[in-house]
Amino acid sequence: MDLRLPAFRGLRRGAVAAVVAALLVLAGVGTWTAVASDDAPAVHRTDRAMDMGGGVRIDASFFTSGSPGRRPAVLLAHGFGGSKDDMKDQAVTLARDGYAVLTWSARGFGRSTGKIGLNDPKGEVADVSRLIDWLAKRPEVQLDKPGDPRVGMAGASYGGAIALLAAGYDHRVDAIAPAITYWNLADALFPNGVFKKLWAGVFVNSGGGCAKFTAELCRMYERVAESGRPDAEARALLQARSPSAVGEDIKVPTLLVQGQSDSLFPLGQADAAARAIRANGAPVDVDWIAGGHDGGDMETSRVQARDTAWFDRYLKGDKGVDTGPAFRITRTGGIDSTDGAAQLKGASGASYPGLESGQLTVELSGRQQRFANPAGATPPAVSALPGLGGSGGLAQLSSLGVGVSLDFPGQYAQFDSRPVRQDLWITGSPTVTVHVTSTSDDAVLFGKVYDVGPGRGQPVLPSQLVAPVRVEGARTGKDVTLTLPAVDHEVQKGHRLRLVLASTDLGYASPTAPAMYTVSLKSGLKVPTAPGVATAAAPLPSWVWWLPVTGAVVAAALLLTARRRTTAPAPDPALAEVPLQITGLSKRYAKSAERYAVRDLSFRVEKGQVLGLLGPNGAGKTTTLRMLMGLIRPDGGEIRVFGHAVRPGAPVLSRVGAFVEGAGFLPHLSGRENLELYWRATGRPAEDAHLDEALEIAGLGDALERAVRTYSQGMRQRLAIAQAMLGLPDLLILDEPTNGLDPPQIREMRQVMIRYAAGGRTVIVSSHLLAEVEQSCTHLVVMDRGRLLQAGPVKEIVGSGDTLLVGTTAPVEEPLVEKVGALPGVASVVRTEDGLLVRLDTGGSARRLVAELVRLDVPVESVGPHRRLEDAFLTLIGGSA
Repeated sequence: MDLRLPAFRGLRRGAVAAVVAALLVLAGVGTWTAVASDDAPAVHRTDRAMDMGGGVRIDASFFTSGSPGRRPAVLLAHGFGGSKDDMKDQAVTLARDGYAVLTWSARGFGRSTGKIGLNDPKGEVADVSRLIDWLAKRPEVQLDKPGDPRVGMAGASYGGAIALLAAGYDHRVDAIAPAITYWNLADALFPNGVFKKLWAGVFVNSGGGCAKFTAELCRMYERVAESGRPDAEARALLQARSPSAVGEDIKVPTLLVQGQSDSLFPLGQADAAARAIRANGAPVDVDWIAGGHDGGDMETSRVQARDTAWFDRYLKGDKGVDTGPAFRITRTGGIDSTDGAAQLKGASGASYPGLESGQLTVELSGRQQRFANPAGATPPAVSALPGLGGSGGLAQLSSLGVGVSLDFPGQYAQFDSRPVRQDLWITGSPTVTVHVTSTSDDAVLFGKVYDVGPGRGQPVLPSQLVAPVRVEGARTGKDVTLTLPAVDHEVQKGHRLRLVLASTDLGYASPTAPAMYTVSLKSGLKVPTAPGVATAAAPLPSWVWWLPVTGAVVAAALLLTARRRTTAPAPDPALAEVPLQITGLSKRYAKSAERYAVRDLSFRVEKGQVLGLLGPNGAGKTTTLRMLMGLIRPDGGEIRVFGHAVRPGAPVLSRVGAFVEGAGFLPHLSGRENLELYWRATGRPAEDAHLDEALEIAGLGDALERAVRTYSQGMRQRLAIAQAMLGLPDLLILDEPTNGLDPPQIREMRQVMIRYAAGGRTVIVSSHLLAEVEQSCTHLVVMDRGRLLQAGPVKEIVGSGDTLLVGTTAPVEEPLVEKVGALPGVASVVRTEDGLLVRLDTGGSARRLVAELVRLDVPVESVGPHRRLEDAFLTLIGGSA
């Protein structure tokens, strides 16, 4: 989004002044100002395009607030693929807290020009020094000496790395707060000599493709991606762009925030940074948050508040400010029953323990084992998936005891411990020594430690992390000490630890030539426990003290205001066999008391029906489906599925399957393997999937055993429908299931829906393909502007006698159409290619209509009832589609 547009909305000047301001900004001397008008201090922003030399121009914004005078400055750097716009909110907050804040778009991002250099010291890092030069000349910025402003830096990921690098290259930087970033980019993308191919591809694609990068980076990526193995030149290139290259020169107070849900830059990267910077004598605090590049909770407000406290201490010199503990971990402690969110709690230590403190040895058992690296390294095992999970994240699933990883039989070795006798909290990196022999010269192994519950408990991979290692000279046998991923994970009493060494992993490049690996144990598993870290007891909430005094008042208020009970209504036995009944359903638009997305909607769906949900864009179809799936709450009315009221998380939703906007599949796995992996992630018993029945309905045949990457779009759609049908839900919801399909594929999809409903189940399909709906659906619900227009069997709606198709010998002009629409007994009229569609109201008749049309000189050629759903639909909505 163009950051200047909101600023123009805040101006109180004429259009001429706005145009002049825009021209000044584009010229690189922008001086226009935006003013925040709420109760907080006004924030003034100036946009500039700054010349960095060599034809590179950097788009920047400068934020200040409060009275005139000098104050410390903060540079805020954005993440990879983003721009300065991403930092606006934090910039405004810091400006109101008394800082001069500068944000900018790095080379190749936003409105800045130049090639992406991955924080090249001669490119992006040099740009930061020029930005600091500019700050030194600003009258708002506090100076330590001429040309040396008091300045801090913060940013996440790509922005965190530039903060570290700038502190190493430019000694005018006084404090930094980098987050979820790297210390050594070569180690991050080529860990132990193994290419992290999926994340590298994400980097290149989110940057806009290889051509957006400098030529040497593009050549390096293409070379390594083709060979599947990093070379010395590639490592040297990335190391030169890493903070570790100037680690001895980073001597400023540093707050390191790193993500536990992060297979891109895992905790070990922050550990290396903490050890190096502390060795230089600088203060370092470390904070492990719940989120990361793989999703999870980024704890944005808490982290930004800690950043501000850090700068207050080390830029403003406020010695009394609490910057937080030297070491803090966010731990996941179950699910909040009110909203389904993961509950987070903090643990802390008086000093940073590193990744090896408090080691205990856990003995493992298992004979020497032999397993295969398959030809083409396919199928690969699955651990972390880059970025998958959004705000939830796979790592949070693992912390809640849900296993979502996958290893293929014959492609891994397994060594188990005995059940632990007491709860064990792993904080850091476990290590183990094994002996490896290969039929090839080199072997690539992927080490991971599972938490296995009692009996046949499902293995859980903490934080979904895996440690790759390349073993060179493995043909003659070699002892290898594996440093496994750093995690913070509680192993409960009675659980076992399981060491798995796999030959493949989806996120990494493995040798494509087939080989056999032999592995045996040489040591026990050394587990770090960080004994100095403790979870703080939660303080007594304030209501403990005031509840006895105010309880009676609250109770009286509840009675007087007749507040609704929050418990779900009791099931209705009369609707126990009715798949869906919606009664008086309403949902207002956010922040609007009068505008409705859905208003007073009522309809009923019976078993065996295929119901088409129709309406133009904005009719409320998607909102209705989201309420039906329990994703949002209605403002009024109710939804009952088999007699049970639908609420977010309602148990009856287990009887509902949904296909919305397609599904994501792992391209290297077969269709069957993808479905099995999905069902396994639900944690439900395998026998409840009814996999074979769902597959028979989907009709994929032999294609099930092929890799999904070979599928056509139609086959992918049918596989997605099969995924929605797993467990054979009684009510199946399909949103635009035929998008992107050609006519034969659409016909196949129609048969899938019809076969599914034929077994006594119910299908609701939302689609814009009216001709297809007419052939596949038995019943229709037509909506417009949030309201129900008509509901009933398709034949009744299509053959409705109150709508006539008037054929004309020539097109009817719009003024004449308006006259027809104003005739007595006419409810609406729509032009078609062949003439007019006229819907009569209760007082209209065909005979009277023909007479009036002749009087108006409409060139009538024929009159008859229409028989197409498209015509009925257009008539019902009055042409608003």
